[in-house]
Amino acid sequence: MTRKGSDFAGLSVAITTPFKDGEVDYQRLRDQVEFQIQAGTTCLCPTGTTGESPTLTHPEHERVIAEVVQASAGRIKVMAGTGSNSTAEAISLTKWAANEGADAALMVAPYYNKPTQVGFYEHYKALAEEVDIPLCVYNIPGRTAKNIEPETIIKLAEFENITMVKEATGSLDQASEIVNNSDLTILSGDDSLTVPLMSIGAEGVISVVGNILPKDVIALINAAASGNRDETIRLHHKLFPLCRDMLGLSTNPIPVKAAMAMMGMDSGELRLPMVSLNADEQTSLRETLKAYGAIE
Repeated sequence: MTRKGSDFAGLSVAITTPFKDGEVDYQRLRDQVEFQIQAGTTCLCPTGTTGESPTLTHPEHERVIAEVVQASAGRIKVMAGTGSNSTAEAISLTKWAANEGADAALMVAPYYNKPTQVGFYEHYKALAEEVDIPLCVYNIPGRTAKNIEPETIIKLAEFENITMVKEATGSLDQASEIVNNSDLTILSGDDSLTVPLMSIGAEGVISVVGNILPKDVIALINAAASGNRDETIRLHHKLFPLCRDMLGLSTNPIPVKAAMAMMGMDSGELRLPMVSLNADEQTSLRETLKAYGAIE
């Protein structure tokens, strides 16, 4: 089966939003875009969770998307994070991103207000009917407080421009239901589950670790897609300690920004209520990066 959204297969990177003295550092953001293009990444996902979208002002949110689209200049796909717990706001922001030239939109499930399954369906239906670009349903109940059940996602696949699911439930059963009963492309929402999800039909990952090691994540995806079992297992276990630290040491994107700072890629600056790793966590992350060979 040819799946909708298969042109987004491979590595998408949920890029961070760099800050300098409390303001968005747009030059460093453009540098991040160029770094990912040179690595061969398929798609960039700005203004998602990793991009600290909850603490961006609306003008900043829009400008970050615009800067990434402009810096990409058609050389890499852009899937802008434009979700909201307000359907009207999500529609407005997604229309804006589409007009700016985004190739797709990453639409997190409405958070905090905990819709019913009918509410989830109507939310995404309204989006699909108002915008033309491909939409990726981002299901992450650990942050939104409620799961979009597989039956609801399968029903949403009836809309032509709902083409992908960012699967971050941690449930292979849920992912299997979606693969078996729809033509949606599934992208892993957890780096550590990329290989398990690809083994049941997912086609890539929207990655956090890809911020620092995109070529290695691409190698993992290519090995899994080509059926090279030994290389897939080797790369999975090589990357696993970093995948664990990115989400296990502290809340995303705190660890990845710390790693980028250690590698000279970012200031490491965060916005409250995000705070830096403590000394013990910094030491642990540094040791993981050293063991990997990412720093000396």
